[in-house]
Amino acid sequence: MVYDRKVQEYAGKIAGECGVTASLGIDAGEAGKNLETVAGICRFLMSCGADRDALLLAVGGGTVTDVAGLAAALYKRGISVAFVPTTLLSMVDAAYGGKNGVNLDCYKNMVGTFLQPEFVYRDISCLATLPRREFLSGAAELLKTFLIGDASLYAETVDVLRREDIDWRHLDELVGKAVAIKLRIVDADPYDNGERHKLNLGHTFAHAIEWYEHRHGVECPLTHGEAVAIGIIQSASLCNESLAGRLRSDFRACGLPVDLPYPLDELMPAMENDKKNGAGGIRFVLIHDIADITY
Repeated sequence: MVYDRKVQEYAGKIAGECGVTASLGIDAGEAGKNLETVAGICRFLMSCGADRDALLLAVGGGTVTDVAGLAAALYKRGISVAFVPTTLLSMVDAAYGGKNGVNLDCYKNMVGTFLQPEFVYRDISCLATLPRREFLSGAAELLKTFLIGDASLYAETVDVLRREDIDWRHLDELVGKAVAIKLRIVDADPYDNGERHKLNLGHTFAHAIEWYEHRHGVECPLTHGEAVAIGIIQSASLCNESLAGRLRSDFRACGLPVDLPYPLDELMPAMENDKKNGAGGIRFVLIHDIADITY
């Protein structure tokens, strides 16, 4: 098992129930989403004598599932991996789809591969203890998925998220529906050569914001989901200002930021080097209306 040290107690419970033979705690977060962390996990697996039949169980948020997934894909040319996501972001997005990657020189997810998990175990009760900003980071990805795939579920999710007291059972149902939408897209395009680009809605801007903040050492950087929320609105503004206005209102009501925090020209180096680019130009995912996406 590899787990986020912040959820050590919960990881210990999972380890006991699953018969885990060895565990490694890591410090999650963007600072540790790199090849050094992946190498550390591979050394841990070697020290345990893990063979090709081993299964690596990752317990934590999206950073943990990303680094563990990449380590599993590389160790002895590939072992099995499974995920127990403990954040809304990982439950909605990072734990599903088989993408595993780490950052390189401040650029997001520049080194990675595809490896589908053997299973994903979702326990919505984990979310009750999340810090508010961390919860909202996942909420942005939840809203993004329904903006791509279902107008009525998008409106329903805004109504749930804007309330002070979250209906956890209702939220769990919405998460399950979002995962189903994502997996349908992934099944149609497992290696991200076409339709799966839709899932990158808002991410060209978001990754540029994250690059800028890391490069400039911003003291209190935006979370990934906060950056995605801003990126979605920027994408909408390119096509449909009326829709962008509605999204600004909805996202504010849910507690998400909506304004681009840095000059666009200062974000361009990262946007020009985004891993999704092709044909000599920046590849944007554009939203013309809810459930009307081009890429």
